[in-house]
Amino acid sequence: MALPGYGASLINDTETERLLNKLIQPLADAANIPDGRLKIHIVDDNDFNAFVTGGEDVYVYTGLLKQIKSPNAFQAVIAHEMAHTIGGHMAQMADRMDAEMKRTMLIQALGVGLMVAGGNPSLGAGVLAGSGGVARQSMLAFTRDEERIADDLGVKLMMDAGLNPNGFVDVLEQMQEITGAAESKINPNMVNHPLTTERLNNVREKIKHLDIKKSKTQYDDEFKLVQAKLVGYLDDLQRVRELYPNTDKSDAGLYARAIANMRGGNLDGAKMGVQTLIARNPNNPYFYELMGDIEYQFGHFDDSVAAYEKSLALAGNAPQIQTALALVLTERNKPGDTQQAIELCKRSILGEPAPLTYWVMGRAYGEDDPGRSAWAMAEYYNLIGKDDQVKKYAKIAQKKLKKNDPEYIKAGDLLN
Repeated sequence: MALPGYGASLINDTETERLLNKLIQPLADAANIPDGRLKIHIVDDNDFNAFVTGGEDVYVYTGLLKQIKSPNAFQAVIAHEMAHTIGGHMAQMADRMDAEMKRTMLIQALGVGLMVAGGNPSLGAGVLAGSGGVARQSMLAFTRDEERIADDLGVKLMMDAGLNPNGFVDVLEQMQEITGAAESKINPNMVNHPLTTERLNNVREKIKHLDIKKSKTQYDDEFKLVQAKLVGYLDDLQRVRELYPNTDKSDAGLYARAIANMRGGNLDGAKMGVQTLIARNPNNPYFYELMGDIEYQFGHFDDSVAAYEKSLALAGNAPQIQTALALVLTERNKPGDTQQAIELCKRSILGEPAPLTYWVMGRAYGEDDPGRSAWAMAEYYNLIGKDDQVKKYAKIAQKKLKKNDPEYIKAGDLLN
């Protein structure tokens, strides 16, 4: 595992996170990780990579998600990374690395509606709170024995979880396609880590002796939609067209092109695509979420609110969608909208205290409640690591609030 030398940002997306949780949960259960302890982090980076720290924090790169060929292969990657922690290969540095990753990365929302919130470009630009230290280094170069043990333990973990370990063969074959030309020029005796071919042969040998029951392929359609979503949001238009040409009438194809059209300013084309998706899948909350984004870009705030409300009704408690709806309500600013936005932000923060949510909350409080507005902005700057702004806004909050106000006390905590 190697972290990029330039730092990266974390992506927050309800649809993607929920699917990854469903895929990883059987592995967590097999590894005896208590419910609620596992946390998924999506790293905006095109590397074909993932890693686990402390056995409970899973970092998955968008490059892996966009390129990997199946949900089962993805589960094999995570099983291998979990096995490194089970095998004790990361014990000495796991806590340090986890703290550094969280310190150097800012969570950003995937939805375009959130990324342009209030015209504040920093909210969606992947601005880092700081970089350096562990996050600048290639931390782990596992030896042949460690990789073999992790593959073996990973296969066992897949079996214990009731998953098909042939996912290991699939992902190692894909890695061989990616690295084969370069590895063919390497003398395996001159490196301390195993080449992909060696790992693939070892895994095939191990799996052929196992009694593998036929397992039903799960989440294929959901996985294709998540891949299309990531490509639509993160790749350039030419790449989207290559992967999802207009002849592709699948839901995934429509999804990727609708997102790309929205990003490129073709809102009519984007809306038409999403209307088709909703007609086909009237109970998919994330298509309504995208419609909310599109209507927001149009400036159709009533329609955007309606779409987000439908999305929330179908998705349940979804902090990112709650924040999106709160943002649009602050833009629309009809009677009652401000208070509803504040309540949505409060609920969102209970589930996931993201920087953007505090920013929207500060905007919602605004001039009507300058003390709480300043406190919310202090929390926002605290999460993105701008200490001078934290102190500035926390001091303003304490000047404006009563000493027994909860936000006054929270502002004091920030100052201290």
